Amino acid sequence: MKRYRNGEIWDFEDEMPVSPDGSEVVLGLDGGTTSTVCVCMPFFPLSDRPLPDPVPVLARAVAGCSNHNSVGETAARETLEQVMADALSKSGSNRSAVRAVCLAVSGVNHPTDQQRILSWLRDIFSSHVKLYVQNDAVAALASGTMGELHGCVLIAGTGTIAYGFTEDGREARAAGAGPILGDWGSGYGIAAQALTAVVRAHDGRGPQTALTYSILRALSLSSPDELIGWTYADPSWARIAALVPVVVSCADAGDEVANKILLESVEELASSVKAVVQRLGLCGEDGKGSFPLVMVGGVLEANKTWDIGKEVVNCIYKDYPGTLPIRPKVEPAVGAALLAWNFFMKEAHK
Repeated sequence: MKRYRNGEIWDFEDEMPVSPDGSEVVLGLDGGTTSTVCVCMPFFPLSDRPLPDPVPVLARAVAGCSNHNSVGETAARETLEQVMADALSKSGSNRSAVRAVCLAVSGVNHPTDQQRILSWLRDIFSSHVKLYVQNDAVAALASGTMGELHGCVLIAGTGTIAYGFTEDGREARAAGAGPILGDWGSGYGIAAQALTAVVRAHDGRGPQTALTYSILRALSLSSPDELIGWTYADPSWARIAALVPVVVSCADAGDEVANKILLESVEELASSVKAVVQRLGLCGEDGKGSFPLVMVGGVLEANKTWDIGKEVVNCIYKDYPGTLPIRPKVEPAVGAALLAWNFFMKEAHK
């Protein structure tokens, strides 16, 4: 295996013995717009027995954004390589122990994205290591289905995407195009609408709203005019999305503008799921068939009285009563590790 251009990242291996048989591992990576997580999981050999529950995690490492659309390809690669090295080092393992890697990263939207990353990974790992590259939504789905690709996942954090798979391998997605192309319903989308509402109210183009006082207080600003400088000084998606709890609090307190923003976000998130379900026929011919819907992301977590996730499910139920909402017991990075293991097992049984 090569050391790649950041050879110093792997210097810790020089002081480690080659891992003996029986101590092999699997790596799972979940790379999003806000952070990147890598977990190192023991490799379980061919067996008819189910995986242990809970799934053991040997080590976990965290780094920054690894979406190449946000930080550029060079920075994304450095982040991904560093977080893998950190996880292996923490687990007392090295690359010789790795059997499979599943890298699930936001920004992987086309086969060319997959091939580019696979080529780079092949420079890092030996030829016997099985490598899989997916969109981060796939790992999120797997975190709720224990590594099986079937059903739909809705991610609503800084960004949003709905992604679905059928048992015969067909897939479809909706949303996930980033803030410029309309990730409405995402944390960024909700907060951006709130900021816009404050500016409109200040101009006299929109109704007055409690969002003005609450957002200015949260940002330690004294006037809506200062929002312009604050926003464009660092218009990063995660920084804007961090204002979502303020919007929810205002809606809880009865602010009509904040309430309308959240209601529209519910409709947008539900419509993304419905589009995927319809295209894949996950609900069956009669529209009443059951399918898992994995719910992931801070926007979908229970927030005081205004529970966005609950409202999204209720909206989907109206058209697809067979929806089976799942809140994952493991994080998406573990879902990616389970995917790597399942992909490996399926290939081994061919």
